[in-house]
Amino acid sequence: MPTLTLTGDAPADELLSDNAFALLIGMLLDQQIAMELAFVGPHRLAERLDGDLTPGSVAATDPDDLEARFRRKPAIHRYPGSMAKRVHALAEHLVDHHGGDAGAVWRGAAT
Repeated sequence: MPTLTLTGDAPADELLSDNAFALLIGMLLDQQIAMELAFVGPHRLAERLDGDLTPGSVAATDPDDLEARFRRKPAIHRYPGSMAKRVHALAEHLVDHHGGDAGAVWRGAAT
């Protein structure tokens, strides 16, 4: 699979290329901030979660704890509180409706 080059940060781009959940988070964060910053967000979050960036791990994280990780300097997003809630909701949706498999969102889609 080719490596995406969206951020100018090699480890962040590698995570986006290898982790479908990271890519979905980047797409979600791509609101009212520079695209490069939005797509670095999943890598920052993974670091703050000790590398465990999966829908299951994020869904299991206390929402207040997740928000605190979003707010840690540098903040993951311009609106860390609302984006932490959205990422948590995304993770819960993926667990509940896609078995925790973020790639299942587009894998096998007809259109």
